[in-house]
Amino acid sequence: MVEDVMKKKKVFVWLLISVLVQFCTLAPALAFTISEERVLGEKLLYSIRSAFDLIDAPDITQYITKLGQEVLEVAGLQYFDYHFFVIDNKEFNAFAAPSGLIFFHSGLIGKMDSEDELVSVLAHEIGHIVRRHLAARVEKGKYTSVASVGLALAALAFGGAATPALLTGALATGQSFNLHFSRQHEEEADLMAYGWLKELHRDPEGQVQMLEAMRRIARYRSEKPPQYLLTHPNPEERLRYIESLIDMDEAYLKETTKTTDDFEFIRFKYRVLAKTKDSNDFKVFLASIIADNRSNEFMKVMAYYGLAQVAKNENDISKSLAHLEKVIIHFPHKNILKVDRGTIEFAGGQFEVAERTLRKALATDSSDMYATVTLAKLLYRTGRSSEAENYFQTVSYELPEYSKVYFELGQIASDQKQGGSSSFYLGQYYLHEGKLKQAEHNFKNALRSETSSEKMKEESKLLLKQIKRLRA
Repeated sequence: MVEDVMKKKKVFVWLLISVLVQFCTLAPALAFTISEERVLGEKLLYSIRSAFDLIDAPDITQYITKLGQEVLEVAGLQYFDYHFFVIDNKEFNAFAAPSGLIFFHSGLIGKMDSEDELVSVLAHEIGHIVRRHLAARVEKGKYTSVASVGLALAALAFGGAATPALLTGALATGQSFNLHFSRQHEEEADLMAYGWLKELHRDPEGQVQMLEAMRRIARYRSEKPPQYLLTHPNPEERLRYIESLIDMDEAYLKETTKTTDDFEFIRFKYRVLAKTKDSNDFKVFLASIIADNRSNEFMKVMAYYGLAQVAKNENDISKSLAHLEKVIIHFPHKNILKVDRGTIEFAGGQFEVAERTLRKALATDSSDMYATVTLAKLLYRTGRSSEAENYFQTVSYELPEYSKVYFELGQIASDQKQGGSSSFYLGQYYLHEGKLKQAEHNFKNALRSETSSEKMKEESKLLLKQIKRLRA
């Protein structure tokens, strides 16, 4: 009886808090206007690759962007265009930067077990941007250049423990930044994330599981907590808050929550880990899943997917294909597995077989940019530059932030003795890589070249103006 009364009391208190947070929060005196934050965001976007070691694979980018867009669809009209990145770093961290830039460390992804957990963190970081929490905490006037804003990013990403190349000089100044979010900011972002998860009919238990993971890590690493817990404090209180909301919505959630198919998430997770973890450590981890009696069939099958990725990285193509075949037998209708098989066949020099595999996969899903990029590379490798160019052009349109596609287009133009076109594409490549000097040099060459089309010359002029803005 006493427990029931206490539970009702706790629910009432958290209900009151949630109402106050949702309806009575005063708008902060923001340091940046929307237009100023957009300008800073543009500068940051073109310097990200110089500052962080990103995992730049089409399938990884497409997957996390797709999840981000799902949240944004229910979040409503936004001030900014959002961009999602995965950083190769073992730390447990994720953070939002000004004007819609969201970053996940591979170490955080490795601690997740479901897509709902990933979406809960995505939604939380989007909540910070929607409420413009970071803009509210940055002192106007201090952050006027890419390097100075990048310094704030470094504080969020690494806490000063690491020094990305772009920020070396800035960090050497010894400036300090107070960019952790307040309790009110965290409650606002948590509440928004919870509401969006409900609208998406996703299980908010994913939010609970991530907060529980944060609490465990906070206790285990109390002397040196990860940067995420420094910038996103109070996991214990936040966990109680979300659990109270779930208690209140129990009947509604039971009726509306859909079961999430975690195949895409586990594939994404193992693709990331295969690119970032030590191969031997990752193999031991996967082997332990297969040997563990507590692992269900899905977990064991997906462990073979991870082993296929490791074997591919080690150039053991036959073993990689054998492991992947076990996964395909279990999931015969997952088209992305056929793309995986085609990429492994291509890596092993089985060009004819790989081409058939990739063309079949694209016939099923023409929007798959991983298959499109791989097929384009295969066509170029086998002397069919014109057809390869068409596929690369598709990628540049559908996935414009994938910088390597401009390098490929530049190579093809160079082979065709189209120096102006080659310079134009290489300029785009260097611009996306944040190498402004090289980008400027190539765009100027494109303007001078007789082989550049009028359209390319006009675009080169516009991009040179953009470089000038980025340097301002």
